[in-house]
Amino acid sequence: MAALKYAGLEDTDSEEELPPGWEERTTKDGWVYYANHLEEKTQWEHPKSGKRKRVAGDLPYGWEQETDENGQVYFVDHINKRTTYLDPRLAFTVEDNPVKPTTRQKYDGNSTAMEILQGRDLSGKVVIITGANSGIGFETAKSLALHGACVILACRSLARGNDAAQRILGEWHKAKVEAMTLDLASLQSVQHFAEAFKSKNLPLHILICNAAVFGAPWSLTEDGLESTFQVNHLGHFYLVQLLEDVLRQSSPARVVVVSSESHRFTEIKDSSGKLDFSLLSPSKKEYWAMLAYNRSKLCNILFSNELNRRLSPHGVTSNSVHPGNMIYSSIHRNWWVYTLLFTLARPFTKSM
Repeated sequence: MAALKYAGLEDTDSEEELPPGWEERTTKDGWVYYANHLEEKTQWEHPKSGKRKRVAGDLPYGWEQETDENGQVYFVDHINKRTTYLDPRLAFTVEDNPVKPTTRQKYDGNSTAMEILQGRDLSGKVVIITGANSGIGFETAKSLALHGACVILACRSLARGNDAAQRILGEWHKAKVEAMTLDLASLQSVQHFAEAFKSKNLPLHILICNAAVFGAPWSLTEDGLESTFQVNHLGHFYLVQLLEDVLRQSSPARVVVVSSESHRFTEIKDSSGKLDFSLLSPSKKEYWAMLAYNRSKLCNILFSNELNRRLSPHGVTSNSVHPGNMIYSSIHRNWWVYTLLFTLARPFTKSM
């Protein structure tokens, strides 16, 4: 199972013991690497300890190193007349301690959430993720759950949320995931969600404001506000306000607001430089879907920055994040032109 690499490693007792489906190998020059037969991948780091190793010393007397037709190293024991792909020196390895790379060096555009969280134990951490039944939200929820966190999937559709939870449990039966109803287009729903969560008497260590709509036609919510503005920004703003006390009590805690680079291509001020509230929730005549999305993402960043200024002294940090350009998720579903653009860009952008 895919979860073994990241979440089921505690099923083995020793830090050096390999999980089921893993094999330890060596290169020609003595570096140790690990083969995951379940996922057909290899890596340099030990799947449990995260350490890099190399073998020490020479081969025992009577042993010789050879390479097969596939380029894989194997070993010949001339005394006992046998061959093996297991390096006899693996019992005598030394840990490699390279200079620790910076985050910029360690991770790049090809890094996955699972790779970034590798080796982290999030047991005891409670996380809420909005819009967690699909797309970026689902991948985030899965990655955190497979590393031990208790994850609340806050979704507009409880049925789709439960389905997402079952998919995560299918990867690792010990995952702690639960779906709860949250419709950001309804401030009453946001309030009910916050009350339901607080009734569980759980801490809250991470709140990820991920849910969003993109390219949606003009419509008003039950609260009388333009839907893109309310779903992408105001609903999250209200949610954080309602859960602020729990975040403070759970410190160190953090809020992550998923924004976008497209925030740069808009403005929310009038000609005199003052905030223009009519731009935030425009009328149908003044509405343009792309600009509405960009404005909501700008609001996300301004909110996150101010939230961090106010709450960081209390142990709660806030960050906004650009997840990547035109990631192929369901966010473009509102108009076939956007779907076409995302489809054309798909081979050149980061996958889910």
